[in-house]
Amino acid sequence: MAAGLLAFALGYALANQYQLTHDVVYRLAARDPASAASAFAVLAAQAAGLLAALVWLPRRWARLLLGLAGASILVNLGYSGLVRELLTAGTLAWIAAEARQAGNAAGEFGGPLLLAGAQTIAAVACFAAARALLLRSGLVPSGRRFLWVGAVLLLLPGLLIRPLERWPEGAERNLYGLAWELATAAPPPRRGEVTLVPDSAGAPRHILWLIDESVAAGPFARLVAPVLAKVPHSDFGTAAALGHCSAPAQVALRSGVDVRRARKDMDLRRTPSIWGYAKRAGYRTMLIDGQTAGAPQNLLLAPEAALIDELRAMAGGIDTDLRIANALNEQMKTPGKSFTMVVLRGVHFQYRDHYPAGAIAADSPVALQYDTALTWSKRDFFDALLAGVDRQQVAIVYTSDHGQNLTPGALPHCSRAPVADEFRVPLLAFLPDALAARYSGAPRAGHSTSQIFPATLSWMGYDRAAVEARYDRDLDAPTARYVWFGRGVIPTGDGGEVSVTAGSDFPGNAE
Repeated sequence: MAAGLLAFALGYALANQYQLTHDVVYRLAARDPASAASAFAVLAAQAAGLLAALVWLPRRWARLLLGLAGASILVNLGYSGLVRELLTAGTLAWIAAEARQAGNAAGEFGGPLLLAGAQTIAAVACFAAARALLLRSGLVPSGRRFLWVGAVLLLLPGLLIRPLERWPEGAERNLYGLAWELATAAPPPRRGEVTLVPDSAGAPRHILWLIDESVAAGPFARLVAPVLAKVPHSDFGTAAALGHCSAPAQVALRSGVDVRRARKDMDLRRTPSIWGYAKRAGYRTMLIDGQTAGAPQNLLLAPEAALIDELRAMAGGIDTDLRIANALNEQMKTPGKSFTMVVLRGVHFQYRDHYPAGAIAADSPVALQYDTALTWSKRDFFDALLAGVDRQQVAIVYTSDHGQNLTPGALPHCSRAPVADEFRVPLLAFLPDALAARYSGAPRAGHSTSQIFPATLSWMGYDRAAVEARYDRDLDAPTARYVWFGRGVIPTGDGGEVSVTAGSDFPGNAE
Protein backbone atom coordinates (compact mmCIF):
# COMPACT_ATOMS: atom_id res chain seq x y z
CA MET A 1 0.00 0.00 0.00
CA ALA A 2 2.77 2.44 0.95
CA ALA A 3 4.71 1.66 -2.23
CA GLY A 4 1.60 2.20 -4.34
CA LEU A 5 0.83 5.55 -2.75
CA LEU A 6 4.44 6.64 -3.14
CA ALA A 7 4.45 5.63 -6.83
CA PHE A 8 1.26 7.59 -7.43
CA ALA A 9 2.60 10.69 -5.63
CA LEU A 10 5.78 10.58 -7.68
CA GLY A 11 3.81 10.25 -10.92
CA TYR A 12 1.51 13.11 -10.00
CA ALA A 13 4.45 15.34 -9.12
CA LEU A 14 6.13 14.52 -12.45
CA ALA A 15 2.94 15.27 -14.36
CA ASN A 16 2.21 18.50 -12.51
CA GLN A 17 5.75 19.84 -12.24
CA TYR A 18 4.81 23.26 -13.60
CA GLN A 19 1.50 23.56 -11.73
CA LEU A 20 3.33 22.85 -8.48
CA THR A 21 6.13 25.25 -9.39
CA HIS A 22 3.97 28.17 -10.50
CA ASP A 23 1.08 27.91 -8.05
CA VAL A 24 2.72 26.46 -4.95
CA VAL A 25 6.48 27.06 -4.90
CA TYR A 26 6.30 30.53 -6.46
CA ARG A 27 3.47 31.53 -4.09
CA LEU A 28 5.55 30.41 -1.11
CA ALA A 29 8.53 32.35 -2.47
CA ALA A 30 6.29 35.40 -2.74
CA ARG A 31 5.33 34.97 0.94
CA ASP A 32 1.76 34.05 0.10
CA PRO A 33 1.29 30.77 2.01
CA ALA A 34 -2.51 30.97 1.90
CA SER A 35 -2.59 30.89 -1.92
CA ALA A 36 0.06 28.17 -1.98
CA ALA A 37 -1.94 26.02 0.44
CA SER A 38 -5.14 26.58 -1.54
CA ALA A 39 -3.48 25.58 -4.80
CA PHE A 40 -1.94 22.50 -3.20
CA ALA A 41 -5.32 21.47 -1.78
CA VAL A 42 -6.98 21.85 -5.19
CA LEU A 43 -4.30 19.69 -6.81
CA ALA A 44 -4.57 17.15 -3.98
CA ALA A 45 -8.33 16.85 -4.52
CA GLN A 46 -7.80 16.20 -8.21
CA ALA A 47 -5.06 13.68 -7.40
CA ALA A 48 -7.43 11.85 -5.03
CA GLY A 49 -10.06 11.64 -7.75
CA LEU A 50 -7.54 10.26 -10.26
CA LEU A 51 -6.25 7.73 -7.73
CA ALA A 52 -9.76 6.53 -6.89
CA ALA A 53 -10.58 6.05 -10.56
CA LEU A 54 -7.32 4.19 -11.21
CA VAL A 55 -7.96 1.58 -8.53
CA TRP A 56 -11.72 1.19 -8.88
CA LEU A 57 -12.31 1.37 -12.64
CA PRO A 58 -12.09 -1.90 -14.59
CA ARG A 59 -8.78 -2.63 -16.33
CA ARG A 60 -10.00 -1.55 -19.77
CA TRP A 61 -11.32 1.76 -18.48
CA ALA A 62 -8.20 2.32 -16.42
CA ARG A 63 -6.08 1.91 -19.54
CA LEU A 64 -8.22 4.43 -21.38
CA LEU A 65 -7.89 6.80 -18.43
CA LEU A 66 -4.11 6.45 -18.47
CA GLY A 67 -4.03 7.13 -22.22
CA LEU A 68 -6.16 10.27 -21.93
CA ALA A 69 -4.21 11.50 -18.91
CA GLY A 70 -0.94 10.84 -20.71
CA ALA A 71 -2.00 12.87 -23.75
CA SER A 72 -2.93 15.83 -21.57
CA ILE A 73 0.27 15.57 -19.54
CA LEU A 74 2.38 15.44 -22.69
CA VAL A 75 0.84 18.65 -24.07
CA ASN A 76 1.35 20.39 -20.73
CA LEU A 77 4.95 19.31 -20.26
CA GLY A 78 5.83 19.99 -23.89
CA TYR A 79 4.37 23.49 -23.85
CA SER A 80 5.42 24.53 -20.36
CA GLY A 81 8.88 23.01 -20.78
CA LEU A 82 9.54 25.26 -23.78
CA VAL A 83 7.72 28.43 -22.79
CA ARG A 84 7.86 28.20 -18.98
CA GLU A 85 4.25 29.17 -18.42
CA LEU A 86 1.05 27.24 -17.79
CA LEU A 87 -1.36 26.15 -20.47
CA THR A 88 -4.51 28.31 -20.80
CA ALA A 89 -7.51 28.37 -23.12
CA GLY A 90 -5.90 31.21 -25.05
CA THR A 91 -2.61 29.39 -25.47
CA LEU A 92 -4.44 26.19 -26.43
CA ALA A 93 -6.20 28.14 -29.19
CA TRP A 94 -2.79 29.47 -30.23
CA ILE A 95 -1.33 25.94 -30.29
CA ALA A 96 -4.19 24.81 -32.52
CA ALA A 97 -3.60 27.79 -34.82
CA GLU A 98 0.10 26.96 -35.03
CA ALA A 99 -0.36 23.18 -35.42
CA ARG A 100 1.17 23.27 -38.91
CA GLN A 101 4.49 24.23 -37.31
CA ALA A 102 4.60 21.01 -35.27
CA GLY A 103 7.22 19.46 -37.54
CA ASN A 104 9.43 22.53 -37.35
CA ALA A 105 9.07 22.63 -33.58
CA ALA A 106 9.94 18.94 -33.28
CA GLY A 107 13.08 19.46 -35.34
CA GLU A 108 14.21 22.61 -33.56
CA PHE A 109 13.33 21.58 -29.98
CA GLY A 110 13.76 17.84 -30.21
CA GLY A 111 15.68 17.62 -26.93
CA PRO A 112 13.18 19.40 -24.68
CA LEU A 113 10.24 17.65 -26.36
CA LEU A 114 11.88 14.26 -25.93
CA LEU A 115 12.41 15.10 -22.27
CA ALA A 116 8.72 15.99 -21.98
CA GLY A 117 7.84 12.67 -23.62
CA ALA A 118 10.11 10.73 -21.27
CA GLN A 119 8.68 12.55 -18.25
CA THR A 120 5.15 11.77 -19.45
CA ILE A 121 5.99 8.09 -19.88
CA ALA A 122 7.52 8.03 -16.40
CA ALA A 123 4.44 9.66 -14.87
CA VAL A 124 2.03 7.25 -16.58
CA ALA A 125 4.24 4.30 -15.62
CA CYS A 126 4.10 5.45 -12.00
CA PHE A 127 0.31 5.62 -12.20
CA ALA A 128 0.14 2.10 -13.69
CA ALA A 129 2.50 0.80 -11.03
CA ALA A 130 0.46 2.47 -8.31
CA ARG A 131 -2.72 0.75 -9.54
CA ALA A 132 -0.99 -2.65 -9.61
CA LEU A 133 0.60 -2.26 -6.18
CA LEU A 134 -2.55 -0.99 -4.48
CA LEU A 135 -4.72 -3.74 -5.91
CA ARG A 136 -2.10 -6.34 -4.98
CA SER A 137 -2.01 -5.07 -1.39
CA GLY A 138 -5.44 -6.51 -0.70
CA LEU A 139 -6.29 -3.42 1.33
CA VAL A 140 -8.34 -1.66 -1.34
CA PRO A 141 -12.09 -2.29 -0.95
CA SER A 142 -13.88 -3.49 -4.07
CA GLY A 143 -17.38 -3.90 -5.41
CA ARG A 144 -19.62 -2.45 -8.08
CA ARG A 145 -20.54 0.59 -6.02
CA PHE A 146 -16.85 1.57 -5.79
CA LEU A 147 -16.69 1.68 -9.59
CA TRP A 148 -19.26 4.46 -9.53
CA VAL A 149 -17.54 6.17 -6.62
CA GLY A 150 -14.29 6.17 -8.60
CA ALA A 151 -15.98 7.64 -11.68
CA VAL A 152 -17.70 10.35 -9.63
CA LEU A 153 -14.51 11.28 -7.78
CA LEU A 154 -12.64 11.48 -11.10
CA LEU A 155 -15.17 13.79 -12.74
CA LEU A 156 -16.22 15.92 -9.77
CA PRO A 157 -13.09 18.16 -9.54
CA GLY A 158 -13.30 18.99 -13.24
CA LEU A 159 -16.96 19.93 -12.89
CA LEU A 160 -16.32 22.18 -9.87
CA ILE A 161 -13.09 23.96 -10.82
CA ARG A 162 -14.63 26.43 -13.27
CA PRO A 163 -17.84 27.43 -11.46
CA LEU A 164 -15.96 27.70 -8.15
CA GLU A 165 -12.88 29.24 -9.82
CA ARG A 166 -10.51 27.02 -7.88
CA TRP A 167 -7.17 26.65 -9.65
CA PRO A 168 -4.86 25.18 -10.85
CA GLU A 169 -6.36 22.42 -12.97
CA GLY A 170 -4.23 19.28 -13.04
CA ALA A 171 -2.09 18.53 -16.08
CA GLU A 172 -3.78 15.14 -16.43
CA ARG A 173 -7.14 16.74 -17.17
CA ASN A 174 -6.78 20.41 -18.15
CA LEU A 175 -6.33 19.72 -21.87
CA TYR A 176 -9.93 18.52 -21.96
CA GLY A 177 -11.26 21.23 -19.67
CA LEU A 178 -9.66 23.96 -21.75
CA ALA A 179 -10.80 22.33 -24.99
CA TRP A 180 -14.35 22.30 -23.58
CA GLU A 181 -14.02 26.01 -22.81
CA LEU A 182 -13.08 26.70 -26.41
CA ALA A 183 -15.75 24.40 -27.84
CA THR A 184 -18.53 25.99 -25.78
CA ALA A 185 -17.37 29.59 -26.18
CA ALA A 186 -19.75 31.93 -27.96
CA PRO A 187 -19.21 32.12 -31.73
CA PRO A 188 -17.02 35.01 -32.87
CA PRO A 189 -18.93 38.27 -33.27
CA ARG A 190 -19.59 39.96 -36.58
CA ARG A 191 -17.00 42.36 -37.80
CA GLY A 192 -17.77 46.02 -37.33
CA GLU A 193 -19.05 48.04 -40.26
CA VAL A 194 -16.82 50.55 -42.04
CA THR A 195 -18.31 53.96 -41.29
CA LEU A 196 -15.74 56.11 -43.11
CA VAL A 197 -16.34 56.99 -46.76
CA PRO A 198 -13.28 56.91 -49.03
CA ASP A 199 -12.42 59.22 -51.89
CA SER A 200 -10.57 56.78 -54.10
CA ALA A 201 -9.62 59.20 -56.87
CA GLY A 202 -5.94 58.72 -57.58
CA ALA A 203 -5.60 55.71 -55.25
CA PRO A 204 -3.20 52.93 -56.33
CA ARG A 205 -4.85 50.26 -58.40
CA HIS A 206 -3.15 47.38 -56.58
CA ILE A 207 -2.12 47.39 -52.92
CA LEU A 208 -0.02 44.55 -51.46
CA TRP A 209 0.97 43.65 -47.95
CA LEU A 210 3.95 41.29 -47.94
CA ILE A 211 4.25 39.73 -44.47
CA ASP A 212 7.39 37.65 -44.25
CA GLU A 213 7.99 34.92 -41.71
CA SER A 214 10.65 35.30 -39.00
CA VAL A 215 12.71 37.90 -40.87
CA ALA A 216 14.73 39.92 -38.37
CA ALA A 217 15.64 43.55 -39.03
CA GLY A 218 19.39 43.24 -38.52
CA PRO A 219 20.06 40.33 -40.89
CA PHE A 220 17.67 41.83 -43.45
CA ALA A 221 19.56 45.13 -43.39
CA ARG A 222 22.83 43.28 -43.81
CA LEU A 223 21.88 40.70 -46.43
CA VAL A 224 18.85 41.92 -48.39
CA ALA A 225 18.74 45.72 -48.16
CA PRO A 226 21.95 46.19 -50.22
CA VAL A 227 20.25 44.39 -53.12
CA LEU A 228 17.51 47.05 -53.04
CA ALA A 229 19.89 50.01 -52.99
CA LYS A 230 19.16 50.89 -56.63
CA VAL A 231 15.41 50.21 -56.41
CA PRO A 232 13.34 53.28 -55.44
CA HIS A 233 11.59 52.60 -52.16
CA SER A 234 10.82 54.08 -48.76
CA ASP A 235 12.82 52.49 -45.95
CA PHE A 236 11.36 53.10 -42.49
CA GLY A 237 14.19 51.29 -40.72
CA THR A 238 13.64 48.92 -37.85
CA ALA A 239 10.02 48.73 -36.73
CA ALA A 240 8.36 47.01 -33.79
CA ALA A 241 6.21 43.99 -34.59
CA LEU A 242 2.74 43.73 -33.06
CA GLY A 243 3.68 40.46 -31.45
CA HIS A 244 6.58 38.04 -31.08
CA CYS A 245 4.44 35.11 -32.29
CA SER A 246 2.97 34.80 -35.78
CA ALA A 247 -0.73 34.46 -34.97
CA PRO A 248 -1.14 37.46 -32.64
CA ALA A 249 1.05 39.68 -34.82
CA GLN A 250 -0.97 38.89 -37.91
CA VAL A 251 -4.36 39.14 -36.21
CA ALA A 252 -3.41 42.63 -35.02
CA LEU A 253 -2.09 43.63 -38.45
CA ARG A 254 -5.30 42.57 -40.18
CA SER A 255 -7.58 44.06 -37.53
CA GLY A 256 -6.01 47.45 -36.98
CA VAL A 257 -5.09 48.59 -33.49
CA ASP A 258 -6.24 51.70 -31.69
CA VAL A 259 -2.85 52.07 -30.03
CA ARG A 260 -3.76 55.02 -27.80
CA ARG A 261 -6.60 53.09 -26.18
CA ALA A 262 -5.24 49.54 -26.31
CA ARG A 263 -6.08 47.64 -23.14
CA LYS A 264 -6.92 44.15 -21.94
CA ASP A 265 -10.65 44.37 -22.68
CA MET A 266 -10.19 45.22 -26.37
CA ASP A 267 -11.58 42.69 -28.84
CA LEU A 268 -9.88 42.64 -32.24
CA ARG A 269 -12.58 40.32 -33.55
CA ARG A 270 -14.98 43.28 -33.66
CA THR A 271 -12.97 45.76 -35.73
CA PRO A 272 -13.87 46.37 -39.39
CA SER A 273 -10.51 44.77 -40.45
CA ILE A 274 -8.42 45.66 -43.47
CA TRP A 275 -10.68 43.54 -45.67
CA GLY A 276 -13.76 45.58 -44.82
CA TYR A 277 -11.99 48.85 -45.58
CA ALA A 278 -10.57 47.49 -48.83
CA LYS A 279 -13.95 46.27 -50.05
CA ARG A 280 -15.59 49.59 -49.14
CA ALA A 281 -12.93 51.33 -51.26
CA GLY A 282 -13.70 49.10 -54.23
CA TYR A 283 -10.81 46.65 -54.00
CA ARG A 284 -11.07 42.94 -54.66
CA THR A 285 -9.58 41.20 -51.62
CA MET A 286 -7.21 38.24 -51.62
CA LEU A 287 -5.13 36.33 -49.07
CA ILE A 288 -2.17 34.31 -50.35
CA ASP A 289 -0.59 31.94 -47.85
CA GLY A 290 2.84 30.53 -48.63
CA GLN A 291 2.92 28.37 -45.52
CA THR A 292 -0.15 26.18 -45.76
CA ALA A 293 -1.90 23.96 -48.24
CA GLY A 294 -5.09 23.67 -46.20
CA ALA A 295 -7.43 25.86 -44.22
CA PRO A 296 -6.33 29.42 -43.37
CA GLN A 297 -4.06 29.85 -40.37
CA ASN A 298 -3.23 32.62 -37.89
CA LEU A 299 -6.66 32.73 -36.24
CA LEU A 300 -8.55 33.74 -39.37
CA LEU A 301 -12.09 33.30 -38.00
CA ALA A 302 -15.20 32.86 -40.14
CA PRO A 303 -16.56 36.45 -39.93
CA GLU A 304 -13.22 37.77 -41.16
CA ALA A 305 -12.74 35.10 -43.83
CA ALA A 306 -16.17 35.98 -45.25
CA LEU A 307 -14.76 39.39 -46.26
CA ILE A 308 -12.00 37.87 -48.41
CA ASP A 309 -12.90 37.29 -52.04
CA GLU A 310 -10.17 34.71 -52.67
CA LEU A 311 -8.09 32.53 -50.36
CA ARG A 312 -5.13 31.04 -52.20
CA ALA A 313 -2.79 28.51 -50.57
CA MET A 314 0.62 28.49 -52.29
CA ALA A 315 2.90 26.43 -50.04
CA GLY A 316 5.42 24.43 -52.01
CA GLY A 317 9.01 24.02 -50.86
CA ILE A 318 12.00 26.32 -50.54
CA ASP A 319 11.16 28.24 -53.75
CA THR A 320 7.69 29.22 -52.56
CA ASP A 321 8.41 32.92 -52.11
CA LEU A 322 9.89 33.29 -55.58
CA ARG A 323 6.83 31.61 -57.11
CA ILE A 324 4.59 33.96 -55.14
CA ALA A 325 6.59 36.96 -56.42
CA ASN A 326 6.03 35.83 -60.01
CA ALA A 327 2.30 35.37 -59.41
CA LEU A 328 2.00 38.81 -57.83
CA ASN A 329 3.92 40.36 -60.71
CA GLU A 330 1.31 39.06 -63.13
CA GLN A 331 -1.53 40.19 -60.89
CA MET A 332 -0.22 43.76 -60.70
CA LYS A 333 -0.31 44.02 -64.48
CA THR A 334 -4.03 43.28 -64.68
CA PRO A 335 -6.82 45.89 -64.79
CA GLY A 336 -9.16 46.43 -61.87
CA LYS A 337 -8.39 47.09 -58.21
CA SER A 338 -7.07 44.56 -55.72
CA PHE A 339 -5.86 44.42 -52.15
CA THR A 340 -3.73 41.37 -51.39
CA MET A 341 -2.18 40.25 -48.15
CA VAL A 342 0.60 37.71 -48.60
CA VAL A 343 1.97 35.44 -45.88
CA LEU A 344 5.38 34.46 -47.20
CA ARG A 345 7.16 31.22 -46.37
CA GLY A 346 10.17 33.12 -45.03
CA VAL A 347 12.67 31.45 -42.73
CA HIS A 348 10.82 29.87 -39.80
CA PHE A 349 12.93 27.52 -37.68
CA GLN A 350 14.31 25.04 -38.30
CA TYR A 351 16.35 27.17 -40.66
CA ARG A 352 18.04 24.32 -42.51
CA ASP A 353 14.69 23.48 -44.09
CA HIS A 354 14.81 26.72 -46.11
CA TYR A 355 17.89 26.26 -48.31
CA PRO A 356 19.20 23.40 -50.47
CA ALA A 357 20.85 20.51 -48.69
CA GLY A 358 24.61 20.86 -48.78
CA ALA A 359 24.58 24.65 -49.18
CA ILE A 360 26.53 24.87 -45.93
CA ALA A 361 27.90 22.32 -43.49
CA ALA A 362 25.17 20.49 -41.60
CA ASP A 363 26.64 21.46 -38.23
CA SER A 364 26.96 25.17 -39.05
CA PRO A 365 26.12 27.65 -36.28
CA VAL A 366 22.50 28.74 -36.02
CA ALA A 367 23.33 32.29 -37.13
CA LEU A 368 24.92 31.00 -40.35
CA GLN A 369 21.96 28.71 -40.99
CA TYR A 370 19.65 31.69 -40.56
CA ASP A 371 21.69 33.92 -42.89
CA THR A 372 21.76 31.19 -45.53
CA ALA A 373 18.00 30.63 -45.25
CA LEU A 374 17.23 34.34 -45.50
CA THR A 375 19.53 34.82 -48.48
CA TRP A 376 17.92 31.92 -50.31
CA SER A 377 14.39 32.98 -49.41
CA LYS A 378 14.77 36.51 -50.78
CA ARG A 379 17.12 35.80 -53.69
CA ASP A 380 15.66 37.49 -56.80
CA PHE A 381 12.39 37.99 -54.90
CA PHE A 382 12.07 41.74 -55.32
CA ASP A 383 13.39 41.66 -58.90
CA ALA A 384 10.72 39.11 -59.83
CA LEU A 385 8.04 41.04 -57.95
CA LEU A 386 8.66 44.41 -59.62
CA ALA A 387 9.80 43.44 -63.12
CA GLY A 388 7.84 45.45 -65.71
CA VAL A 389 5.29 46.71 -63.15
CA ASP A 390 3.89 50.23 -63.49
CA ARG A 391 5.14 51.53 -60.17
CA GLN A 392 2.74 54.50 -60.31
CA GLN A 393 -0.23 52.14 -60.02
CA VAL A 394 0.87 49.93 -57.13
CA ALA A 395 1.64 50.35 -53.43
CA ILE A 396 3.54 47.57 -51.69
CA VAL A 397 4.42 47.20 -48.01
CA TYR A 398 7.04 44.68 -46.91
CA THR A 399 7.59 43.66 -43.29
CA SER A 400 7.78 40.55 -41.12
CA ASP A 401 5.43 39.10 -38.53
CA HIS A 402 8.16 39.14 -35.87
CA GLY A 403 11.92 39.12 -35.45
CA GLN A 404 14.30 36.45 -34.15
CA ASN A 405 16.49 35.92 -31.14
CA LEU A 406 19.51 34.21 -32.68
CA THR A 407 21.35 33.71 -29.38
CA PRO A 408 22.52 30.06 -29.30
CA GLY A 409 20.14 27.95 -27.24
CA ALA A 410 17.46 30.64 -26.99
CA LEU A 411 13.86 30.24 -28.14
CA PRO A 412 14.00 32.25 -31.43
CA HIS A 413 10.59 33.87 -30.89
CA CYS A 414 7.42 33.43 -28.89
CA SER A 415 9.40 33.15 -25.66
CA ARG A 416 7.90 33.82 -22.25
CA ALA A 417 10.12 36.84 -21.58
CA PRO A 418 10.69 38.23 -25.08
CA VAL A 419 13.77 40.25 -25.91
CA ALA A 420 13.74 43.21 -28.26
CA ASP A 421 15.20 41.19 -31.16
CA GLU A 422 12.01 39.14 -31.26
CA PHE A 423 10.16 42.34 -32.22
CA ARG A 424 12.69 44.02 -34.52
CA VAL A 425 11.48 43.75 -38.11
CA PRO A 426 12.20 45.55 -41.39
CA LEU A 427 9.61 47.94 -42.79
CA LEU A 428 9.74 49.04 -46.43
CA ALA A 429 7.28 50.43 -48.94
CA PHE A 430 7.36 50.58 -52.75
CA LEU A 431 5.06 53.46 -53.62
CA PRO A 432 3.98 55.73 -56.48
CA ASP A 433 5.99 58.94 -56.62
CA ALA A 434 3.19 61.06 -55.13
CA LEU A 435 2.90 58.82 -52.07
CA ALA A 436 6.65 58.30 -51.74
CA ALA A 437 7.13 62.07 -51.54
CA ARG A 438 4.98 62.11 -48.40
CA TYR A 439 7.54 59.93 -46.65
CA SER A 440 10.76 61.49 -47.94
CA GLY A 441 11.49 62.97 -44.53
CA ALA A 442 10.14 60.08 -42.45
CA PRO A 443 12.34 58.96 -39.54
CA ARG A 444 14.03 55.58 -39.72
CA ALA A 445 13.35 54.77 -36.09
CA GLY A 446 10.39 54.76 -33.75
CA HIS A 447 7.97 52.97 -36.06
CA SER A 448 5.57 50.13 -35.32
CA THR A 449 3.88 47.82 -37.78
CA SER A 450 0.61 49.12 -36.31
CA GLN A 451 1.17 52.15 -38.58
CA ILE A 452 0.79 50.06 -41.73
CA PHE A 453 -2.98 49.94 -41.22
CA PRO A 454 -3.71 53.70 -41.12
CA ALA A 455 -1.14 54.39 -43.86
CA THR A 456 -2.84 51.87 -46.14
CA LEU A 457 -6.28 53.31 -45.47
CA SER A 458 -5.03 56.78 -46.42
CA TRP A 459 -3.69 55.34 -49.70
CA MET A 460 -7.10 53.83 -50.38
CA GLY A 461 -8.66 57.29 -50.10
CA TYR A 462 -9.87 57.39 -46.50
CA ASP A 463 -9.44 60.64 -44.60
CA ARG A 464 -5.99 60.61 -43.09
CA ALA A 465 -6.86 62.53 -39.93
CA ALA A 466 -9.81 60.24 -39.24
CA VAL A 467 -7.85 57.00 -39.58
CA GLU A 468 -4.93 58.33 -37.56
CA ALA A 469 -7.33 59.22 -34.74
CA ARG A 470 -8.81 55.71 -34.79
CA TYR A 471 -5.60 53.69 -35.11
CA ASP A 472 -2.09 55.15 -35.15
CA ARG A 473 -0.01 57.77 -36.90
CA ASP A 474 0.89 57.46 -40.56
CA LEU A 475 4.40 56.33 -41.43
CA ASP A 476 5.83 59.82 -41.79
CA ALA A 477 6.03 60.03 -37.97
CA PRO A 478 6.91 57.64 -35.13
CA THR A 479 4.18 55.49 -33.62
CA ALA A 480 1.88 57.15 -31.11
CA ARG A 481 2.38 54.20 -28.75
CA TYR A 482 4.06 50.80 -28.92
CA VAL A 483 1.57 47.95 -28.56
CA TRP A 484 2.16 44.21 -28.76
CA PHE A 485 0.03 41.13 -28.19
CA GLY A 486 0.76 37.74 -26.66
CA ARG A 487 -0.72 34.36 -27.55
CA GLY A 488 -4.09 35.29 -26.06
CA VAL A 489 -4.69 37.93 -28.72
CA ILE A 490 -8.43 37.32 -28.84
CA PRO A 491 -10.73 36.63 -25.88
CA THR A 492 -12.08 33.11 -25.51
CA GLY A 493 -15.51 34.49 -24.61
CA ASP A 494 -17.46 37.68 -24.18
CA GLY A 495 -15.92 39.84 -21.50
CA GLY A 496 -12.63 37.96 -21.54
CA GLU A 497 -9.27 39.67 -21.39
CA VAL A 498 -6.55 39.60 -24.01
CA SER A 499 -2.79 39.51 -23.66
CA VAL A 500 -1.67 43.02 -24.61
CA THR A 501 1.15 45.30 -23.51
CA ALA A 502 1.49 48.98 -24.37
CA GLY A 503 3.88 51.78 -23.57
CA SER A 504 6.37 54.32 -24.83
CA ASP A 505 9.36 51.94 -24.91
CA PHE A 506 10.28 49.54 -27.70
CA PRO A 507 8.93 46.06 -26.84
CA GLY A 508 11.18 43.46 -25.24
CA ASN A 509 13.14 43.36 -22.02
CA ALA A 510 16.25 44.93 -23.57
CA GLU A 511 16.85 47.74 -26.01
